[in-house]
Amino acid sequence: MKLALVGYGKMGRMIESLAPEFGAEVVLRLDEFNNAGSVMMTPGHFAAVDVAIEFTTPHTAVANIHKLADLGIPTVVGTTGWLDQLDTVTAYVQQKNGALVWSPNFSIGVNLFFAAVKQLASRMQDYPEYGAWAWEIHHAAKKDAPSGTLKMAVEQMRRGGYTHPVDESASRAGAVPGTHEIGFDSPADTITLRHTARGREGFARGALKAAQWIQGKSGVYEFGEVFFG
Repeated sequence: MKLALVGYGKMGRMIESLAPEFGAEVVLRLDEFNNAGSVMMTPGHFAAVDVAIEFTTPHTAVANIHKLADLGIPTVVGTTGWLDQLDTVTAYVQQKNGALVWSPNFSIGVNLFFAAVKQLASRMQDYPEYGAWAWEIHHAAKKDAPSGTLKMAVEQMRRGGYTHPVDESASRAGAVPGTHEIGFDSPADTITLRHTARGREGFARGALKAAQWIQGKSGVYEFGEVFFG
């Protein structure tokens, strides 16, 4: 599997270091220095690429996804902060008969957390005496708040049938890789679900797993579909 890394920051370097474990080789690395104005996103530069993994910024992700769809390159997108444009991106990729896996978080543990949140919320719907909250904390450099992961956790609550209010909040401080929490509180007790990341390795492994899976497919998928089938 020949990979292009669209975005070559900390996540890109982590993915590159783990790629051999997944039978993958990075053959193209793009960042703001060599790809200004998308000058490297051409058929010639991507001729040997099987899959692209995109970790950039919220304001560049959508344009990158469109260009990769134009090039016919299956793409895994881990950038957050652009999901308000998901419908537009989905329509574009489908129009191009492209392939895309997206997620606000490629951690396997987080996707198990999502499943637990959905199940618990479906039960809590019948107990309105419990107030619900969703909270997260990330490092000070993270650009979007609340995070895409927290928004997805709340979305899982809604998919589970939870219709009561959910108080959402976010903190930004220090070098925290990421902690997400869903909770319910009543006069009698408190129930809390929490996922805490210890580093970026889990995200990188999930993105590489998605890159293996998307080869030979078309359509737009959440990472949960890769993981759970």
